This record gives sequence, C-alpha cells and structure tokens, in this order.
Amino acid sequence: MRMKCYFLVLSLLLLGCHRELEKPKEQDYTEMISALFSGDLAYETTAFVEQYWRVVGNSGFNASIYKIAEGLEAAGYRMENDSTKDARLTYRIEKRIMKNPTWEPVDASLTIVGDEKPILEQASNRNMVYLNSPSTGSNGVEGALIYVANKEELAKVNLKGKIVMAEMGLTSLEKQAQEQGAIGVLTYNNPAYLQPEKNVTSIQFRSMRYRDNNTMWAIALSYRAKELLKERLKKGAVRLHVNIQTKFYRSEELTIIADVKGGVKPEERLVFSAHVQEPGANDNATGVGTQLEMASITAQLVNEKIIDPKRTLTFLWGDEIVSTRRYIEEDRERAKGIKWGISLDMVGENTEITGGSFLIEKMPDPSAIWTRGNDKHSEWGGRVLRLEDMKPHYLNDFIIDQFKQQGARANWMVKTNPYEGGSDHTPFLRNDIPGLLLWHFTDQFYHTDNDRLDKVSQETMKNVGIATLTSALILVNANESLALEILETVKSAAIQRLRNEIKLSKEAIQQGEDAIEQGAIVVAWLDWYLKTADSLTDLLFSESMSLEKTIQETKAELHHLVSQEMPSLDLPSL
Repeated sequence: MRMKCYFLVLSLLLLGCHRELEKPKEQDYTEMISALFSGDLAYETTAFVEQYWRVVGNSGFNASIYKIAEGLEAAGYRMENDSTKDARLTYRIEKRIMKNPTWEPVDASLTIVGDEKPILEQASNRNMVYLNSPSTGSNGVEGALIYVANKEELAKVNLKGKIVMAEMGLTSLEKQAQEQGAIGVLTYNNPAYLQPEKNVTSIQFRSMRYRDNNTMWAIALSYRAKELLKERLKKGAVRLHVNIQTKFYRSEELTIIADVKGGVKPEERLVFSAHVQEPGANDNATGVGTQLEMASITAQLVNEKIIDPKRTLTFLWGDEIVSTRRYIEEDRERAKGIKWGISLDMVGENTEITGGSFLIEKMPDPSAIWTRGNDKHSEWGGRVLRLEDMKPHYLNDFIIDQFKQQGARANWMVKTNPYEGGSDHTPFLRNDIPGLLLWHFTDQFYHTDNDRLDKVSQETMKNVGIATLTSALILVNANESLALEILETVKSAAIQRLRNEIKLSKEAIQQGEDAIEQGAIVVAWLDWYLKTADSLTDLLFSESMSLEKTIQETKAELHHLVSQEMPSLDLPSL
C-alpha cells in the first residue's frame, strides 16, 4: 500500500513537466484520496477498538485513545506541547479527573440452580450486565425468581430477598425493588427493530445510575433467556445463581484532538468528531477507525506538499456529545472559528447483514417539521421541530451531493433522514454551528452484543472516508469559484425540492387538507432556501460582488418559481 502512495506522489510531482505543482481541483481531491484510502487502517483500528467494552475512563476506552495516538504519530502528527507554533500537524490528549469512578465488566453468569449450563455468560453475551452494576461477591448469589408483569403488580408483591424479572426498563422498577430489598433485577425490553425473535441471543446494552455503596445488581436478558425463564416459571418455582464480577475505580477522562493547521486562516476550522465509548463495532469503533485513516491520509498529503489547507482541519475522539460540547464551549474564542462540524457515528456497516442504510442526517430543515414524500425518519425517530429550530445552510446539499457522487462511483447506496439528534452533531447545532451526522440505521444489531466485527464492511468505511475527506478539503480550501459551484448545487436542489413540495401541497389541498397549512409548508421551504443561499458568503476569505450578485439572482429565481405556481401565498421578501 505504501508503494502505491509513493507512486501517486511521484506522478503528481512529475505532472506538467516539472512545472510548479498546481493546487488540486475538486475532482483531483476525489482521485487522490481514492488512491490512498484503502480502508486498511480504518478496519485494523476498528478491530482493535471493538474488542473492548468501552466506557469513559476504563481500560478499553483508554487503550483505544492511545491506539489513536500511535496512529497519529505514525502519520507524522506530533504532541502539541513539543511542537513549534508553525507546526502543521499536532495532537494532544486532554485529561480530566472524573467525578465518579469508571466501571468495567469482568465476568458474569446467570444459571438456573440445578442446571449444568448457564443461561447467559459474559463471554458470549458481553452486554448482559448493566453499566454501573455492582458485583455479587466472588461466589455469586442465589435467590428465588419472581416475575412481575407490570407496574401495578410490582406494588402488590413481596420482593424482599428475591430476584425480580420484568419486561420493562430498569427505571420503572429500580426504586421499588431497592426499597423492598430485592437482591437483583433481570430486565427485558429489546425494541422490535432489533428483530429479537430472530436475533434471539442479542442483548441491548443498558445502564443504571451510579450510586455509592449500591448492592443491587442488574442484568439485561436476551429474548431466548427471557422466554426460557418464563417457561420454567410455568412449571414451578425457580431459583437462580448469579455471579457478577465488575470493577469500579478512579480514573481520568481522556479526549484526543489532532489539528492540521490551516495556512491562511488557521483560526477557522472544520471539526470531525467520533466518539469512542460504547461497546460495539459499528457503534462506534467504525467511526473511530474511519476518522483515523482520514487524519492519516491528510497528514501524508500535507507532508508531501500535495495539499496546503487554508483553514484548519480538526479530528476529535472522546466521549459522545460531552467531548464535542466541551471543545466548543470551553473556549468561546476558538468556537467562533468553527465553521462546520461533522459527526462520524456507525459509519462502517455491512448493510447486507445489519439491514441498515447509510444515512446523512441533515441539519434541521422543514422535513423535520413536515415529514412527507421521500423524506422518512429512521426508527430512532425525533421530535417534531418548529420553524424557529431551522438551520438554513448549504452544508446539507453540499454534503449530500458529494456523497451521491461517491455512491454513483462505487455503486453504494446513500440516503438521508430529517434531523433527529442524539449524537455528536447536536453540540454544534446547539451552538449555532453548522453540523450534521453520518451514520447507519436501522441496524438490527444496534447497541447489542451482536454488534461485532463480522458486521463491519471495510468497503463502506472506505466510501464514507473518501466522500467525507473530499468534502472537507473542498470546504477548507474554498474560494469564489467553488462558492459559485456550491451555489449551483444548492439552486438545483432547491428547485427540485420546491417543485416537489408544491406538487405535494396541491395534491393534499385537492384531497381536502387545509390550504393554509399546505401553503405554509411551501413558504417554509422557500424561506429555508433563501437563507441557505445567503449562507454561501461564509466560504470566502473576502467579499465578492460576483457571488453576492449570483446569490441575489438565485433567490429571485426561487421566489419567482413559487409565486408562479402558488400566487396566493404570502412569500418572504427578498
């Protein structure tokens, strides 16, 4: 692989008969990144990270952080504290003392007394023990099993000294079980999209609140374990032997941040974020690995002087949402320069196995208020937004266009979903920074202990990495010509969207829907795109009369399109 990289560099240097190397054009970014992005580093890193049950501060999380540091060092990044001010490639590991101890599962088993084999074992069901569950003691604990059908029944039975089993979340029964002296809890509540009757061994990881001196442990059940216990209870009393070994210990919270310093406006930056915690492979070892290969390739291109980023590229790995939010909010001056944020979360799925689709979760646009036509929410879902929640910006259509192009090249399916939240794109948006999410859903192994390396596709990580890094290099090196190209992309998307929304609204009115409401949908989309067109000016380093003029012409054209099709609407002014 390295030989291929050298030949690419050599060919680029020889191009033009020793003339001064020209800066790459948009299509050149794709070609050079495609030649370098094998997915090998992404996959190898994913394999390393996914072997651990990762929660902030524990040994698996920390090992993953230091594995990233090794990869950055190998690519040419150097510790920030040991670097000069003009160093282009630096990284740092931020360390913070944790308020509460971290937690780590060691071993566990759940056995019906009298049976030879356990129903569940940590070795094959590594999500069986609740995060923050205490141990049972070295020899385990034994107790009678009692099944509770609902909350009403919970209040009527004596739980003292019992092991309580319920088909509900722990929040619904923890307090009462604790107060009544239950010795432990078994829960089952796998959602339907996990297809539990097919994936009978899957356990979705669960967590309980950390409490000092807590003695009540909790185990999450697979569908098969739940059904087996219910069948045995029908035949008579059941006693269980439970052995849980976990560790609590004081630790540090680690975040690792790498910078590729911009040569013109280093204070302006694009920030990538991939969270390390969670015990799965796709979620989110694939985000960690893909982002590391992106950082490695960027370093190679900078070191070989093939690219010279004008703005800074930042790669962040840490605790989901928490680390990204802290990066933005701890340094308000730094935050002013963050122009774009992109979250890589579950980006490496073999969709033939998981059943999911690759998705770009858009910044809030009117599809998160009125979800209709080809717009569809994932099973994750999301609250219905309001007009004041909208974030008009070109990032949506620009990223979608770049990924669609990669999809066409690689015969790879790219879809979108309206804004739903819940990952590292949310801190950007909450701080009025354009941000979106790259992910997969629905995944029948999401958050389960069957989310392992065999569900990962190196080819998917490669496609995501190529499209993401291409997009990033275009943005950080943007000029007037590029801004005009992106404006054309936005205009094309706007015309298609407005025509479709007008069509849907007219059809709805004919079917008796409220005309005012249907008109409001079209107006909301027009307003969103008028403001999106204005956002293109932030790509430039200085004012451009040509861009301003074209933006105004584009806005007038969109305004005219809607006024012609639905003349009765009260449209936003230009």
